[in-house]
Amino acid sequence: MSHPSGLRQTLSFSELFIERPVATTILMLALVLFGAVAYLRLPVAELPNVDFPTISVSASLPGADPETMAATVATPLERAFTQIPGLDVMTSDSGIGTTQISLSFALDRSIDAATQDVQNAIAQTQRQLPSSMPNPP
Repeated sequence: MSHPSGLRQTLSFSELFIERPVATTILMLALVLFGAVAYLRLPVAELPNVDFPTISVSASLPGADPETMAATVATPLERAFTQIPGLDVMTSDSGIGTTQISLSFALDRSIDAATQDVQNAIAQTQRQLPSSMPNPP
């Protein structure tokens, strides 16, 4: 590009790439290659490892059938547990003479505080449970 004054002026940013198409192409390919390599090396976990605060409560009443366990042991405990703040999921399984209740709490919930709340709920429910239970839940 010749200028009337005969002096070469500095190139603008756009002109730099327009006047050097080979260098522009090489730079573009290098950036694409660098981006592809960086993308493939990204450590991404689809499902991160997360430990939810979970507490398991078990109760036994020797000789009781599953329906009796569910009605006289599991139901009063479940009612008390639903009042605990931060409880996300509660599952219950009653069998012959046993009941298992699993409580999962929100990630931001302290497991120590949740344990204390569960123990308090069990203590409040103790009067509603059968007196023939050999051990408290």
